[in-house]
Amino acid sequence: MFADLASLQQISGENAIDRWLQLPGKWVEEPNRRRGGESGVQRVLTDDGRLLYRKQQVGHVCRDWRHPFGYPTAIRERDALKAIRALGVNVPTVVYAGCRKVDGEWQALLITESLDGYSSLEECYARGDQDRWGEALHQRILQQLGAAVARLNAGHWQHGCLYPKHMFVRVEGEKIDVALIDLEKARRRFSIQQAARHDLQQARRRSSWTEAQWRAFVYGYETAFGSAIKGLRT
Repeated sequence: MFADLASLQQISGENAIDRWLQLPGKWVEEPNRRRGGESGVQRVLTDDGRLLYRKQQVGHVCRDWRHPFGYPTAIRERDALKAIRALGVNVPTVVYAGCRKVDGEWQALLITESLDGYSSLEECYARGDQDRWGEALHQRILQQLGAAVARLNAGHWQHGCLYPKHMFVRVEGEKIDVALIDLEKARRRFSIQQAARHDLQQARRRSSWTEAQWRAFVYGYETAFGSAIKGLRT
């Protein structure tokens, strides 16, 4: 059975959650226990051949001043995806998101479209794509990724988990498209500089880029950001 997307998107309320959960899927991220509950991701196919990702959670919550008793992280991620897309950053498109309480415990779903033709930098490096790209194209890719992160940070958003596996690229000849995924830990920051330093220090630690490649990323970032960020070039 495939997802009849047009019909599903017309359903509202708790019935929608039940209908989405009835669709068969394959685990790409087995349910893991954290944040007091479980969260996992499955692939789901639509009847017209499109690939969707279904994040399903039980008791998996975050807490902040608005929700001191907890609220599903999937719904926080939905809000982040929509806000960051509005900043001009390419992120997965939200198809459906919903939550409910069952016997006092939160259940939540987040359905997003796949990024067709994209691969994470982690996957690209594992395949050796950087050798096929050549250094000049590789640095252009990193510049565009830096620019995407700059637009996110300039909008007061912090990604919070900026690893190569969450930076996606699609390279067709000389044409480059980039995207960011996994915004579950994303949050608004009062200070743009604070958001910038957190994400860029994390990217620096988690990447295996050479000094020249790191400078390319920083160049793209600072060009889009409109100013230099102290300490990035070291």
